[in-house]
Amino acid sequence: MKIDAHDSLEAVGLDAWDALHAESRLRSPFLAWTWQREWVAAFLEGRRFELRRVTDDAGRLVALLPLVEAGAGRWLLTGGSDISDYLDLIALRDREAEAWATLLGGRAADSAVWELHAVPAASPTVTAMPALAAAAGLEAEARVEERCPILDLPHSWDALLASLSGKHRHEITRKLRRFAREAPGGRDAWESTAAGIEARLDDFLALHRRSREGKAKFMDARMEGFFRRAIPALAERGGARLAFLELPDGPIASFVTLEWDGTVGLYNSGFHPERAALSPGLVLLAHVIRDAIERGRRRFDFLRGEERYKYEFGPTSEAVHMVTIGARA
Repeated sequence: MKIDAHDSLEAVGLDAWDALHAESRLRSPFLAWTWQREWVAAFLEGRRFELRRVTDDAGRLVALLPLVEAGAGRWLLTGGSDISDYLDLIALRDREAEAWATLLGGRAADSAVWELHAVPAASPTVTAMPALAAAAGLEAEARVEERCPILDLPHSWDALLASLSGKHRHEITRKLRRFAREAPGGRDAWESTAAGIEARLDDFLALHRRSREGKAKFMDARMEGFFRRAIPALAERGGARLAFLELPDGPIASFVTLEWDGTVGLYNSGFHPERAALSPGLVLLAHVIRDAIERGRRRFDFLRGEERYKYEFGPTSEAVHMVTIGARA
């Protein structure tokens, strides 16, 4: 196995990157070329970027480790754990440990710390890393960083409701009925094409910023530019949708969802605070989950964060870890 390092994504290119991503264990959009390219363009900010590439003896691409310098000898995975819910080494399935052994062996004299955020619990980066690091004369620690509520979807909406506790089933149906009664002109609306999403991102961004003060601060001009480029680009490949709950006088809630491998991920949201009495977020979420079921999707991933409203639909939590790799003390 061979390692080489590059200072740009273009050293690999879209086709090779996405071919590797398609054969990897974690095919989330956060590791796809589109997302990574737009993140680097928006957020690199003059920091050093390094792409470590692992190839086998036949010259086949086995793994990619894209890193950005965070200062004080620390390197992070590109993609930003503040906006990317799942990050990891991008590697051929079942060759992750082999690729990591090569990468770790190639940095024996390197005193930097690799701080890998948002790594799923089932990844070999979590399960195999302590032994791999020790074999290379390094130390590694993995600790739970956050949890993602995940719902295995049944064959029908009625089956999902039937699986819930009486309390949660009652709350969801009560709020849906109240919305239908008090907002008779309300409806859900969808955009799934790049052009459609581009045309309605202003509506989403307005709702997002109105939701609460923290969201307005998060969605600064740089973040808005990233959303405007990355979400339509994912939609071109069937990887993103925009959902709205609308009244005759305009939208009152919106979600950006991301899609991969039969999974619908609830990525970001916005709602009209003056319409909070109608529970627009939960009503729209029910429509989004029902739509996922009707389209034959197998899983609904609420992504990182354990907000209470997510648990009304009966998901189970899966952990993501921070994995730290450095020299032995």
